[in-house]
Amino acid sequence: MTGENHCIVIFVRYPEKGAVKSRLAPALDEGLIVALYESFVVDLLATLEASGHPFRIAFTPADRGEEIFRRFGRHDGFPQTGADLGERMKNCFQRCFADGFSQAVIIGSDIPDLPPEIFAEAFTALETGGAVIGPAADGGYYLIGFREETFVPEVFEGIAWSTEGVFAETLERLARAGVGVHRLPCLRDVDTPEDLRDLVRRNRDTPFTQSRTMACLAAARPVSLFSPP
Repeated sequence: MTGENHCIVIFVRYPEKGAVKSRLAPALDEGLIVALYESFVVDLLATLEASGHPFRIAFTPADRGEEIFRRFGRHDGFPQTGADLGERMKNCFQRCFADGFSQAVIIGSDIPDLPPEIFAEAFTALETGGAVIGPAADGGYYLIGFREETFVPEVFEGIAWSTEGVFAETLERLARAGVGVHRLPCLRDVDTPEDLRDLVRRNRDTPFTQSRTMACLAAARPVSLFSPP
């Protein structure tokens, strides 16, 4: 499905020291963390471009848009707005629907090897279902999507973000709203050194070995990632 009635939005933060992937700091140099995060975004944008689905970048901070587009290429995009992650996602959906999209999906930038078939499954599910969600192994989610008529703003309000109960609480709220949900495969975000080791292990013999992320890691060869834990 590659029609123009739907949109993917990727949430991106400007890559600078101390602002991205801070939980990798015990194992990696700050400069490498920044380079890695930038590589994550580059690889995800390449996946999005190859998918054929319309997409936009929702960036933060709001005043770094020009720098973000210079770094990652000139794409459609807009600043994230809101006091917390939930408000930023809610506002993003509302913007997409106001712009005429009938279906919208938000993804983060934490899984650089996100399989492209995830998008096809998500939008196919939204053709008949109310919502789609991709659970993350840490108890959160890496993707959430709605049709305009099934959008439930309440799933983004009063949530304790970055905790292991986010996915379960979101499902409970969708159930209370009477919205059917399609669950995507559970995937693992890359937030911690062990997550990064898992990324390396699971991609030793995959096409992702040719990615910007893996090239960045191969060039740095951090002992903590390439040695047995």
